[in-house]
Amino acid sequence: MLYRKFGKTNEMVSALGFGCMRLPILPGGNQSQIDEEKSMKLVRFAIDEGVNYIDTAYPYHGTGMGSGGASEPFVAKVLKDGYREKVKLATKLPSWLIKTREDMDKYLNEQLQRLETDSIDFYLVHALNVDTWATLKTLGISEFLDAAIKDGRIKYAGFSFHDKLPLFKEIVDYYDWSFCQIQYNYLDEDFQAGTEGLKYASQKGLGITIMEPLRGGKLAANLPKEAINVFDKADVKRTPVDWALSWVWNHPEVSVILSGMNEMKQIVENIKTANMAKVNSLTDEELKIVTKVKTVIEEKVKVSCTACEYCMPCPAGVNIPKNFTFYNNHFMFDKEENYSLAVPNKERASNCIECGKCETHCPQGILIRAELKNVKALFE
Repeated sequence: MLYRKFGKTNEMVSALGFGCMRLPILPGGNQSQIDEEKSMKLVRFAIDEGVNYIDTAYPYHGTGMGSGGASEPFVAKVLKDGYREKVKLATKLPSWLIKTREDMDKYLNEQLQRLETDSIDFYLVHALNVDTWATLKTLGISEFLDAAIKDGRIKYAGFSFHDKLPLFKEIVDYYDWSFCQIQYNYLDEDFQAGTEGLKYASQKGLGITIMEPLRGGKLAANLPKEAINVFDKADVKRTPVDWALSWVWNHPEVSVILSGMNEMKQIVENIKTANMAKVNSLTDEELKIVTKVKTVIEEKVKVSCTACEYCMPCPAGVNIPKNFTFYNNHFMFDKEENYSLAVPNKERASNCIECGKCETHCPQGILIRAELKNVKALFE
């Protein structure tokens, strides 16, 4: 495994990190029911192969954003038997639940108990946007982070980000952060923080963690045949996953890429790629190939949903990510989507009551209500 310096912390982190948001679940489709036996094997195998950055968060594998999910307690089990000492543990303060200064301590202390640890290595303020940031500044987020570092509950403070570039720069400059986490892949060079934000944070000495390097898996499977043809014509033979991850790792500002791996073959492939993940290793010709693939895909995508499920649960029962997946697939891929069979009546776009709750949580800033009307018009 190759390791990279994590900004001004001087910690060395594995180029590949394990994201615990999309672990295997038991039959039945309940996200809070983690298949612990299978997931335990996957995460520990990755650690044994050199992965030392384990990322979770308060709501992961839960029933919604308002309560603690199953991911943190599961990670506590994974890190028993000496595994805690092998890794850097990252989790996140649920920023949208913070109403008072006391709430910050309440959730951090709860997370320490859930994770069965005395200290969290990398603690992030989760999913910052213009609204949550305004609230947290007023309530004293700086004081909280300083106190938590001083008393040893956390080692380093960072944040994850879901908004526009000017706000990103404001947040970077507001506090003496050690690191940040942004969405970045070859389709998202100009999205949210983007390339400019990546470079800005790096110049300030922040370690940089990358989420959604495969755009929720969309850059890994079922790429349009035109994109596959571009990759196939390249002299260097790589899988779509290899191309996507190598493109991100090519950037010297990137410290660690998070991958939500839920199959052993995914872990093996990603580790193989990570073992060759050197900075500036792609040739000009290879970079041109990725740019050409990007153009092919961008011409087909209708809704930039990554299926992160921050919009869920919908009060009306609409399965928003599933609807957008079928909508995009209809245009992106050379196959007809059987919406009427695959999406139950209770989960369809036509059930939207236009309350707008989903849009307040969407990291991508999607106009969900308007797009669901488009889905309804196409399929229903």
